[in-house]
Amino acid sequence: MYDIIIVGGGPAGLTASIYALRAKKSVLLIEKFSPGGQVVQTGKIENYPGFKSIEGAELSRLMFEQASDLGLEVVYSDILNYDITGKIKKVKTYEGEFEAKTIILALGAVARQLDVENEKKFVGKGISYCATCDGNFFKDKVVAVVGGGNTSFEDCLYLSDIVKKIYLIHRRDEFRGDAHTLEKLKTLALNGKIEFVLNSVVKELKGEEKLNSILVENKISKEVREIKVDGLFVAIGRQPDTALLKDILTLDKNGYIITDENMCTNVDGVYAIGDVREKRLRQIVTACSDGAIASVDIIDYISKNF
Repeated sequence: MYDIIIVGGGPAGLTASIYALRAKKSVLLIEKFSPGGQVVQTGKIENYPGFKSIEGAELSRLMFEQASDLGLEVVYSDILNYDITGKIKKVKTYEGEFEAKTIILALGAVARQLDVENEKKFVGKGISYCATCDGNFFKDKVVAVVGGGNTSFEDCLYLSDIVKKIYLIHRRDEFRGDAHTLEKLKTLALNGKIEFVLNSVVKELKGEEKLNSILVENKISKEVREIKVDGLFVAIGRQPDTALLKDILTLDKNGYIITDENMCTNVDGVYAIGDVREKRLRQIVTACSDGAIASVDIIDYISKNF
């Protein structure tokens, strides 16, 4: 019996474990791959306080090392089933079933990919799924953004102050994002900062050591156009890992877990933090904030209920 089970070992889960362990709570972290989450696959990080520049894998290692030094226990496994509506929370994994007084869900969300050849090869070498994370690496360069919703709009606005030119590629002839922001993009297009490439999809990524061009096919004319770019930002949505929780927790229309400001879900003793939670900004620093807030509230919850 643990005080807390944390599912997910990214920055949110690791921060939660550090705060809980320092409060002398017993913590089990369940992680299906390796600690660090998506951050492990991130190249240079330059917007995390205290580090002018640090590799994602190194930041993850430092976080995990700090938690391990405090006595963190870790099980590496997928989750098979959640039984978390009762006072005692139970989580079934390939390594057995574990019980705790509370549970923190730090499941993360995965960026939807283009599913074209060489996509994984160029991640961190021209391809990014986060403009606010990696935009500054493309100062005064030419980039493309793929998407037609608000995320792609926000990426374009953010990048417009950094890069030389943006190609906004969308598979339809009309955008899904809000009209007000679209007007801003149209103004940028008139000034030559943005070029709309509509009814089009990315078919191929080209380059040797890094991305240097993309082949884009017009879905109507079937014409294929090669566009020279230094970077490609994929903004076609994210997918939270909440399939096993849809009949237990309150989710928004996109599958993200809805919480209050203390990270509490609709089930007592169940918390959600990081990218899996319904919120506006998904960054390492906000994930860490979520983890700290959840652990502090859990300490109070345990003292009142056990």
